[in-house]
Parts: sequence; C-alpha cells; structure tokens
Amino acid sequence: MSEMITFQRPDAQTCNGYYVEPASGSSAPGIVVIQEWWGLNNQIKGVADQLAKAGYRALVPDLYRGEVTLEAAEAEHLMSDLDFGDAATQNIRGAVQYLKADSPKVAVMGYCMGGALTVLAAVHVPEADVAVCWYGVPPEEAADTRTISIPFQGHFALQDSFFPPDQVDALEARLKEGGVNYEFYRYDAEHAFGNENNASYDPEATKQAWERSLTFLSQHLT
Repeated sequence: MSEMITFQRPDAQTCNGYYVEPASGSSAPGIVVIQEWWGLNNQIKGVADQLAKAGYRALVPDLYRGEVTLEAAEAEHLMSDLDFGDAATQNIRGAVQYLKADSPKVAVMGYCMGGALTVLAAVHVPEADVAVCWYGVPPEEAADTRTISIPFQGHFALQDSFFPPDQVDALEARLKEGGVNYEFYRYDAEHAFGNENNASYDPEATKQAWERSLTFLSQHLT
C-alpha cells in the first residue's frame, strides 16, 4: 500500500510525504528516504517502493512542498532556497518520529542533496538508529560529524564533480576522529550513479551499492 500522508514536525507544523508499507504491515522497521534536488518525484518514490518490497516501511518527506522539476537550474534554485537545518531537524526528524511511533527502529537514507541531509540527520535526529548516505556531503561547518553515535554507511563516486573525493576524504577523517561506527564505499562512477533517469547512471555500481545498503540496514534495523 502507498499513499500521500501528512505528519507532524517537532515544532507542531506539518509536512506531507509519500508513504509505502510492506506486506508485513505497520510495525515493520522504518526508513525515511530523502530526495535528490529534483523534488518528490516518481524516481525517489520508486526507491521507497523498492524498500517496501525488501520489508521496510518507507516515508519520503516532501521537502519542496509540492515543487518538482526536471531542469537542473530550477533544481539548484529549489535546493538553494531550502533551509537545510530546518529540513533536518523538523521535516526529517518529524518523519523519523512518525515511523518510530510504530516501528522499533528507523533509518535515514538519502541521495545527493538527500545524502548531505542524511549526514545532518545522523547528527541532529536523536531518534534515528542508522544512516545510509549516497553521494552527498554537507559543508563541514553545518554539523560536527564526529558526534554521530549511530551506524553510518556512505556510497560515493570517484568521478563526482558535485561532491569531489577530497570532501569525502575530509568527512571520513572526521568520522575516524570521532570514533564513529562507519563504513565507506567508493565507486568508479559519476555523481548520481544510482538514479536510472540520469546520463551518469551506472547499473553495476548501483547494484553493488544497493546490496550493501540492504545488508547494512538488515544488520542494524532487524
């Protein structure tokens, strides 16, 4: 079953999201899926659907409040208008809390812009139990990643012009410094290699990263 729902943020405002439930029902472990800069489109809903097939409840918060685009320039504009701190501490945290009401454990998993927000959520959302980031790194000053206290997995592209390898290396150094329980994987691919609608889509890297993500989630959510 899948539907658009409305959930409450910690500040009592509301946010909409795409919700999908597995065959096992509303007490299965949960995953908050965080969009790329395109918005809440069919591609990211498809990721949530795949997670439901794997046995998880999935919720994709609508961070752009109904706005969706296919144009990179407009996507960049929408992303630059997004308050990342508010998105992480209110919309994403509210989504985690919504799932946590019925699920014993909840993960956060995001792509591109959503990957950077996953890092912020790992720092700022105390209810999250695990985080999986696909090719996204927030500015170092946005959060002290040394303080992450949950298992963290990252998937990064070696040919990434948006989040180049030196940014990933710097993030890894901070995680090591903080003694964070993490694992990083790097792929000989380009940014957004996991989005089947992109020219940079790499099916082999996607398959490997997806399998690693599911293994990690299974280890820490079930």
